[in-house]
Amino acid sequence: MYKYLKTADLAAREKTNGGILYMIPDVLIRVTTLVPLIFLWKVVMSSGVDVGMSIDQMLTYTFVHAILADMLVVKTAATGWLSDGILQKLFGRPMSVLGQLTAETVGRWIPMLLLFSLPTLILAPILGVSLIPRSVWFIPSLILCISLGFAIDCLFACLSIRLRSMNWLIDRIRAATVMLFSGTLIPIRLLPFGLAAAMRFQPFAALGGSPLQIFIGTADTAEILLLQVFWNAALWPLALLAFSKSRERMVSYGG
Repeated sequence: MYKYLKTADLAAREKTNGGILYMIPDVLIRVTTLVPLIFLWKVVMSSGVDVGMSIDQMLTYTFVHAILADMLVVKTAATGWLSDGILQKLFGRPMSVLGQLTAETVGRWIPMLLLFSLPTLILAPILGVSLIPRSVWFIPSLILCISLGFAIDCLFACLSIRLRSMNWLIDRIRAATVMLFSGTLIPIRLLPFGLAAAMRFQPFAALGGSPLQIFIGTADTAEILLLQVFWNAALWPLALLAFSKSRERMVSYGG
């Protein structure tokens, strides 16, 4: 376990090698995303639109998403396997490749948690936003969400390995799909044309939107947890099999 903790520590230090100022643009991007969303939801809610949530719940949903964004939709360095050579580097170490990838990803979360999430967590009560979860089942749901996020990221990485000339396109499709169907940025219950009822059963819905709904108390906790367990059980074996089959297709610059 120590070697994976050390890997996470090194990844966190690597993220800030250029100094704290190097992280400021990322922090500003998150701030300039959060602030317009707050005003947007206030305008929508004050206009009398029924979204199945109170204004307080919607603001809490938005703040928690901003604070835990990296965990709610996991993205590892595996998508840069060809351009950055990340996977080839990990294969050269006497450790599990997926274990290293997980440790490095978690380590890279730490700087942004300290520079953005912690200040936002402190400011939220001052702005009148409650960040107290309605149910303790939020924590198990978040853990299942993170686990499933790694499985889905692995599947997308395997797809990019097989279609290496379309790496960038796959990454863009993945970003759009996950953002729309995970319910992190826009709650699934707000999807039009009756899509909300059907979309809550697809695997992306078991990502960030699920723990967020439990946090604000607008969902059936038992149903969400069962769906998260189901999709973890269904997709992890598939992800491991796909990764095992994809290793032979990896190439690096120069051969």
